[in-house]
Amino acid sequence: MKGLVVKNTGSWYQVKTVDGDLFECKIKGNFRLKEIRSTNPIAVGDIVEFEKNVDGTAMIHAINDRRNYIVRRSSNLSKHFQILAANLDMVALIVTINYPETSLVFIDRFLATAEAYRVPACIVFNKIDRYTIDEMKYLDALVHLYNTLDYPTYKVSAKQSVNIDDLMLFLSGKKTLFSGNSGVGKSTLINSIAPHSLAKTGEISSYHNKGMHTTTFSEMFELLSGGHIIDTPGIKGFGTIDMEEAEIGHYFKEIFAVSSKCKFANCTHVHEPGCAVLSAVENHTISLSRYQSYLSVLKDCDEGKYR
Repeated sequence: MKGLVVKNTGSWYQVKTVDGDLFECKIKGNFRLKEIRSTNPIAVGDIVEFEKNVDGTAMIHAINDRRNYIVRRSSNLSKHFQILAANLDMVALIVTINYPETSLVFIDRFLATAEAYRVPACIVFNKIDRYTIDEMKYLDALVHLYNTLDYPTYKVSAKQSVNIDDLMLFLSGKKTLFSGNSGVGKSTLINSIAPHSLAKTGEISSYHNKGMHTTTFSEMFELLSGGHIIDTPGIKGFGTIDMEEAEIGHYFKEIFAVSSKCKFANCTHVHEPGCAVLSAVENHTISLSRYQSYLSVLKDCDEGKYR
């Protein structure tokens, strides 16, 4: 039998067939003998083959080839990575500039990873109903920055359903991974877009202005307008993986575009004379925040560690 993985609880996988039947599946042991370095060899979005047991459960014995996937480095196992989802049309990073604050380095690391794994990305700025005038000016500056890099951006309030229709139209027909820090309102946003999903929501810790984890596993929700959303647990940091030092600049669009003008072909854009990227940063044609994010990822390669 063949089906789509729609939920991953860590030990069990819920698989949906083309007929709409759901099966609770486990993995055959040989999956863990194939030197798969991921902490989860199967992810939501995978197409798998399985055999039904007499007790109604099932055993997954094969994964179909993936069109693409996106990963993040496991924070406690630096040599391993976590596959967030597979066979995606889009990744949507949910961002809040306060309540809690999403760092620019986190945003840029996520976008660089999406570029590395060739998954189109967009940014959804949530909670616009809560921001002050100064915070909205800062948000508009971020929107301008990422729009100039050709990343679609949306300013929404999931709680008050502001601009939700525009986002729904954009996501229609796509299989989209939702990701972001804990507390940015992913589950509330999913409930606004797909009210039949009933994704679990939580509160913000006022003491630390940090989100409290409410999603403990990955799950796919079907959109009434067509397409799917994949909800994932909130993450604090985004560690990059499998990026060679010479390739990192390729995953920052504006750095890649300018790098061909550098004096040296192997320029790291850090200290070399005749570096077109450094000149662009000095002339403000490349954002200082984006360049600092580039240096942050570059430092991961130098130190070989998770940040």
